[in-house]
Amino acid sequence: MLRVTKLTDYATVVLTVLAAGPDRVLSASELAERAGLEAPTVSKVLKPLAQAGLVEGFRGANGGYRLARAANDIGLIEIVEAMEGPLGMTECSVHEGHCGLENQCGVRANWRRINDVVIEALSNVTLAQMLAPTTPLPHDTAAKRIDLRLAGA
Repeated sequence: MLRVTKLTDYATVVLTVLAAGPDRVLSASELAERAGLEAPTVSKVLKPLAQAGLVEGFRGANGGYRLARAANDIGLIEIVEAMEGPLGMTECSVHEGHCGLENQCGVRANWRRINDVVIEALSNVTLAQMLAPTTPLPHDTAAKRIDLRLAGA
C-alpha cells in the first residue's frame, strides 16, 4: 500500500491550522491544541517544516510559528518531501545504481514515469486547497483513472 507517514499527515494538519490564520503567530502548544495533536508531535514536525522553508519560527515571549509564504504557493509535494525526502515509488526512481537489475530492467522507465505523475499530482494540490471543504465525487468519477503512457507504448 502506498501512503505517507503519520508525521507527514500531521505536518499537513499543522500547516492547515497555520494557513487558516496566515497573519497569526502560534506557539507549538497552541498549534497542538488547535490541531488536536500532542505538543511533542507538533514540535517534531515543525523542525523539518522550518528547515524546508515552509514555516517561520519566532523566538521570545510572543514567539511561535507562521507560514513562510502563502498557502496558495505551497504544494503538497513540498510537505511530503520536507518530511520524507525525495518522492520515489521505487529505489531506482530516485537513485541510480542501487539495484543489481538496473541494466537489464524492463520496468524501470515505467516506474519513473509513474513517479513523475505522482509528483505532478502532489505539486498541483496546494495547502490552500486542503483547507477547502470537499464535495462528494459523483459515483461515476470515484474511480477516475490517470491516463499514463508507459514507455514503449
